[in-house]
Amino acid sequence: MTDTALLPPPGGTLTHGPTVIGLDLAIGSYSSTGTGIASSRGWCDAVGYPDRKKKGRELSKLPHPERLYELVRLRERIIQGIGRPDLVVLELPAPSRAGGASHERAWLWWEVYRWLQSGGIPVGLLTPNQRALYATGKGTAAKSAVVDAVARRWPSWPTEGDDNLADAVVLMAAGRDYLDHPIAPMPAANRAALTKAVWPDGIRLGGAR
Repeated sequence: MTDTALLPPPGGTLTHGPTVIGLDLAIGSYSSTGTGIASSRGWCDAVGYPDRKKKGRELSKLPHPERLYELVRLRERIIQGIGRPDLVVLELPAPSRAGGASHERAWLWWEVYRWLQSGGIPVGLLTPNQRALYATGKGTAAKSAVVDAVARRWPSWPTEGDDNLADAVVLMAAGRDYLDHPIAPMPAANRAALTKAVWPDGIRLGGAR
């Protein structure tokens, strides 16, 4: 049930230091590409429900047995893309925000988080506002502003305007910065997001243990 493995696209720019994965978990729908995955090894990609562009076949509208099958398949493809990094940085859910397939997205978030915990992979957690703050210096910045900031600050991770990929790149970059291996210099106002986020035990700001 694993389907084709999610593999790093060719031509990524490798970076030295710890391997950090940024993960913006999403299902994928008629208007969304799905989960954004960004690696500090120089690549980013998206994985989502494969029928997301077929109207009337949105995952949240499938019969329950088929829906569960697709959710499990999506979870496995995401796990394959994560691999065994030094740190994974997840965006926390925002239950107050409207959006499709909220029931399914909640299941996916907790399943991936459970897998990371059971595998002993350290996990950092940023809220959507903290992610926007790190990218732009403003916690209420629009998605388009985050996409623009990613293109400016981390051009080696091409997102082609995909906000899910841009969010994943920001989460990855925040994790690297927290471990004292920033991808690019960041203003103090942006780095304030790091002190507000939730980081795993044994890791402190600046990479000290």
